[in-house]
Amino acid sequence: MMTNSVFEFYLTEVDQPFSGWDFSYITDTERVSATPLTWSYTSSVIKPFRTSESVLDMGTGGGEFLNALKPFPKKLSATEGYPPNLPIAKARLEPQGIIVKGFEDDHHLPFSNEEFQLVMNKHDSYSPTEVHRILKTTGSFITQQVGGEDMKELNHVLEAPLKTEYDHWNLDYAVLELEAAGFHILEANEAFPSTRFYDIGAIIYYLKAIPWQIPDFSTARYQSALYRLHGQIEKNGFIDFTSHRFLIHATKPDHADEYWLQKRSAQ
Repeated sequence: MMTNSVFEFYLTEVDQPFSGWDFSYITDTERVSATPLTWSYTSSVIKPFRTSESVLDMGTGGGEFLNALKPFPKKLSATEGYPPNLPIAKARLEPQGIIVKGFEDDHHLPFSNEEFQLVMNKHDSYSPTEVHRILKTTGSFITQQVGGEDMKELNHVLEAPLKTEYDHWNLDYAVLELEAAGFHILEANEAFPSTRFYDIGAIIYYLKAIPWQIPDFSTARYQSALYRLHGQIEKNGFIDFTSHRFLIHATKPDHADEYWLQKRSAQ
């Protein structure tokens, strides 16, 4: 049997260091696992990344993912809108010649018209019209997004308020937005995989790393709910929550392609 002293030990997980988007503290030790998706974001971007001369990585976090994609294209830039991650990304990427820019407004990115052949985006917000503006004709926009249904059960079990402003955020909505901005959709997939936690410390660490899941989270404020959940995990060995992910590969057609596609669809 686990004792109260062990639960108190788990409460200290919130003090473990976290930087960028590096979840290795709980993933490498297999304290959390996820059902595999039917796609791979990395496999989706790797070919266009290798064949494009100009690439933008939106929401690069601490630059961990981008740093693993060497060799780099001729021109490579990255953005990061979460202030704590920006100095980490700059320290990791700028010595390698990668331009890293912070920004505050999705509708005003600090880049010129048609600057990139490929825009990559994993779990970052974006403006479809602004991505369209900075993307070269026939270029690709590839994004994996966290949907509005993500991990809602975690909020329920901890009796935490639900953020409902993203309830609409799903594959169909995102596709319609991109098409309205002038994109053609080449690939679109959506999934609701399970995320499994094996101890309450891993959940505490996750909530520290993802502060927008429960904005007012602290171990003191939610200690009673955490203790109840700790007992449930100890009884069953784990707890599962439903995640929400979708992937879109869109392209910016040239005017000739757009004309013939519209003519063909009208026939």
